[in-house]
Amino acid sequence: MVELRVLLVDDEPLARRGLRQALARHPDATVCGECRDGREAVTAIREQRPHLVLLDVQMPELDGFGVLREVGAERMPAVIFITAFDAFAVRAFDVHAVDYLVKPFDDGRFDEALSRARQRLRAGEAAELGRRLADLLSEAPPKPTGPQAPTPAPAAFKDRLLVSVGTRAVLVPVADIEWIEADDYCVTLHVDGKAHVLRETLAALEARLDPERFVRIHRSAIVNVACIREVHRPSPTEQVVVLGSGQRLRVSRSRREHLERRLGRAR
Repeated sequence: MVELRVLLVDDEPLARRGLRQALARHPDATVCGECRDGREAVTAIREQRPHLVLLDVQMPELDGFGVLREVGAERMPAVIFITAFDAFAVRAFDVHAVDYLVKPFDDGRFDEALSRARQRLRAGEAAELGRRLADLLSEAPPKPTGPQAPTPAPAAFKDRLLVSVGTRAVLVPVADIEWIEADDYCVTLHVDGKAHVLRETLAALEARLDPERFVRIHRSAIVNVACIREVHRPSPTEQVVVLGSGQRLRVSRSRREHLERRLGRAR
């Protein structure tokens, strides 16, 4: 295969940008399209006929498994699933030998998954890949919809995060994080006066944090509720939180009510 045509499917623009940047290091890979949701993905797969789809599992409306159902496993191209750690997904992918990436992933892990996809495509394993996807789909529970849809079970929230410090990787206790700042496709963890960078979007990390301990106060900031010392209102249209370190962070208007409810429960 001279050219590897890849379709990117993720509802987060920053996540798609990160995938595009990761693929840019591979001269044989060409992005043939980007999709913001499962519905767009179904149309693009049928029209663009990519060799490979990088498919986010957790998307609103039609998720990754929904895309498989709509297109049909036998007509799907090769797939690398992307998940911010879904217990069912990871277990199922392992059982059926389907490639996947767990956010946040590094360049080495991405390259490994892409290399396997290339090898399978060059070996002409389309029928085998289709069988694996069909087996996976037969065990994947349909996504419930409508007013009778059950409430999802609570996720297993992270209590430690692995971050790179020079040539080492260290575990940072989540309880020690004061606040988290979005920085393009990465996030910066502010811990005891130090900053640690994770290659992950803020939305993806937020899904792995206990909402009883962390609150989103702005599209680019999450704070540890236990670290909030004061709430200031410099004007009728402004609200600012002051953290234990003295850091001041603006609260967006759309998130003020939610923050006040959270602080009310914390008292």
